Amino acid sequence: MSLDATNAWHDLLDDELAAESVAWLDARQRERGIVFGDRPLCTVVRPRFFTPAAYDHLRTACRDLLSAFRVIGEAALTDRSVRAAFRLADWEESLLERLPRAPCLNPLGRIDAFIDPVDGVAHVTEFNGETPAGASYTDLLSDCFLALPATRQFIADWVLRPLPAQPSLLTVVLESWHRATGSRAIPTVAIVDWADVPTHSEFVIARDYFRSMGVPTLITTPEALEYRGGVLRNSDGTVIDVVYKRVLLHELVAKLGQETPLLQAVADGAVVMVNPVHGKPLHKKASLAVLTDERTAHLLSPEQHQTVARHVPWTRVIEERTTIIDGETIDLLPWMVEHRQELVIKPNDDYGGIGIVLGWDTGDAEWEAAMRIALERPCVVQRRIALPSEPFPTVVDGKLVIDQRIVDTAPFCWWGSWVDGVLTRISTSPLVNVTSGGGSTVPTFVVEPRG
Repeated sequence: MSLDATNAWHDLLDDELAAESVAWLDARQRERGIVFGDRPLCTVVRPRFFTPAAYDHLRTACRDLLSAFRVIGEAALTDRSVRAAFRLADWEESLLERLPRAPCLNPLGRIDAFIDPVDGVAHVTEFNGETPAGASYTDLLSDCFLALPATRQFIADWVLRPLPAQPSLLTVVLESWHRATGSRAIPTVAIVDWADVPTHSEFVIARDYFRSMGVPTLITTPEALEYRGGVLRNSDGTVIDVVYKRVLLHELVAKLGQETPLLQAVADGAVVMVNPVHGKPLHKKASLAVLTDERTAHLLSPEQHQTVARHVPWTRVIEERTTIIDGETIDLLPWMVEHRQELVIKPNDDYGGIGIVLGWDTGDAEWEAAMRIALERPCVVQRRIALPSEPFPTVVDGKLVIDQRIVDTAPFCWWGSWVDGVLTRISTSPLVNVTSGGGSTVPTFVVEPRG
């Protein structure tokens, strides 16, 4: 059905309608702040389509995966030997010991995956459990696409159901406050990140949505916060109850240290921070190694092992060791040299495609150099997965062009247990990431023929 919908959408387009739609979408994105830095987030004029059955299948798969993530996340906090497998830095260990435990490890999350083009199975490449972005962007993009010139014709024969994520985002922020404090009062929320990040426009969208729902919300920076007398305040004197943390912990600590006012307030229970520090282990790429490694296999139930085997590619922390793949014992480092074409190396804690080395896209010398670096700082090696692609239309020199784009599927996860909403990113490059400069975001809809 989604292929039928895609073909139906493309059949409606000609040079004139495509050009009108591109111009309309570009203008609306700039007006509404749907930009990454100074460029519109979406550069094509077709949304991503899911059938109802496919979307339900994705949500079920994510629900089952999240149960396995919860198990290893809890184990990391109660068993130091398990936590060692996540390769946390010393300062991270210190924060975990010092800060009070939150009711939920990852109230906000995002599973980044590729859906196999042959069997339709989602294969997970990482779990974004610290500062998952995109919920506000995708909601506004959906609004724009519902009014797109091309959509006006399409909806005569097809029903489009958007997948809003901002309501769940706000619900989780407010419920984190309620669960931590017992208070049903409306808190004052601060969205906190550096002033110069290219995603600032998304903070504005989230702030405006929160305010429209009656929640006092401001955008500020870590440097503008001060903590005195058991109260966290912004530089303008506003008292802050909840921090929707978009700044990355490793950047925060590197710039301002562990005694920054924000972390002092969290340590004293004076402010609720979403996401909490105790979800950090699951954000590490090594979390996928913990799920798939025979050393930690005892943590999961047989049913969870089946889910992991189906959805998580074989992943290991890079070190001198023997391990098992496909039932065979291997010496990891020599095996990695021999099987470069099948593998990818990823830093344990980075974002935006930084430091990723694709074995099939590099030579032996560069691969072995990346392996040497990986032995000095935590990295993982992961088995290559099939990358799906779909055709997406745009306009080049006034003419309609439909090109294949690699498609990344990233469902938003709430309370570490359920999914609603999807971030879809497309790219001509295997590194499907907007931050890396080569990607675009499109809204995701469930589509059905109009009866």
